Amino acid sequence: MRYLRLLWTFFRVGAMGELAYRVNFFVQLLESLLELATAIAGLAVIFSYTSRLGGWTQDQVLALVGVFFLVGGAIRFVLQPSLEQLIESVRDGTLDFTLVKPEDAQLVSSIQRVEIWKLTDVGLGIGVLAVALARMGEHVGLLQALEFAAALIAGGIIVYSFWVILATSAFWLVRVENILVVFQSMYEAGRWPVSIYPGWLRFALTFVVPVGFAVTVPAQALAGHLTWQVLAGAWALAVGLFAAARLFWRAGLRRYQGASA
Repeated sequence: MRYLRLLWTFFRVGAMGELAYRVNFFVQLLESLLELATAIAGLAVIFSYTSRLGGWTQDQVLALVGVFFLVGGAIRFVLQPSLEQLIESVRDGTLDFTLVKPEDAQLVSSIQRVEIWKLTDVGLGIGVLAVALARMGEHVGLLQALEFAAALIAGGIIVYSFWVILATSAFWLVRVENILVVFQSMYEAGRWPVSIYPGWLRFALTFVVPVGFAVTVPAQALAGHLTWQVLAGAWALAVGLFAAARLFWRAGLRRYQGASA
């Protein structure tokens, strides 16, 4: 509960800053709607020529698009802006102010900046997901819903840990932002099932940049394609990657020399 209160505090601070420029909400909403319209138009074109795409029906791919917007919105809502600020604070030495706070420095660095208008992507993702589930109807049961929740949580942990490792590399590297751009570019491939890509790219989107675990695996649960082996593997990777991110963070802190050093 203490961590939730801390997140709420940062959310209120971010909201006060963003509400001073409310036109940003409409700009963000327009941008998100255009991106969603492009994605749905692409689906309509593809499924006008076929009834399945890599074993996925149109409604199942629509659910995947919903997950894509949901996860992407969550990343841009708090994770990306917070870790970008972490990179900048490592570079200019202002991470000192975070380290002297009474809370865990990694936690504070992960939620220190909130861009509330990015919640439009989260809302659109939930809306698309609801439409897809309504179209799929009785094909989605309680077990699949529980598998979806478990896969989504595991995917969230994997993506968080991956981003922390990338951002923590700022303790050794200078221009880490370029690495983050690569992730953002590869994440765009997640709007389609990873099974449609060539083997080498499917491997890269699953284990090098974990887009598959973040988007495709949760959508597989709703589509009825998810096996318990894949779900167990996702959780094993989530636990292992989270532990690795924590160790990497501590190693980075030992190397850090702040403005007061």
